[in-house]
Amino acid sequence: MKILPPQPTTLNPDEQFPGQVWLDPIVTPQTDDQRATVAKVRFAPGARTAWHHHARGQFLYVTQGVARFGTRDGKVVDVHPGQTIYLAPGEEHFHAAAEGSFMEHVAILEAADDPATTTTWLERITDEDYAGRDAG
Repeated sequence: MKILPPQPTTLNPDEQFPGQVWLDPIVTPQTDDQRATVAKVRFAPGARTAWHHHARGQFLYVTQGVARFGTRDGKVVDVHPGQTIYLAPGEEHFHAAAEGSFMEHVAILEAADDPATTTTWLERITDEDYAGRDAG
């Protein structure tokens, strides 16, 4: 048993996180056979990720504010504190804070066999993507 030292908060890179988005690691693998990563992620109002997907999917538990999640079909949903959203492996999506309020979520994911492919980053979302469009 050991108590892990706190990790420093980092400001995520603008290329992948337009707006200000901070990350606090909570859990990282401690042995070669572990894959889980857990982090607290805080978004300034209107801040967002670029389009991306995860090799093994991702769980996001909203703890504060209103989170917006969108998929390539144009569907955008608002998720509130206490709710968890699951994104399947390979599902292209974005996460964002709603306009006017900070948002925080806990991100949970597992590393791919090749850790470099755990998350694949794509292009930035547009304002239309953020707002959602008719998926029909």
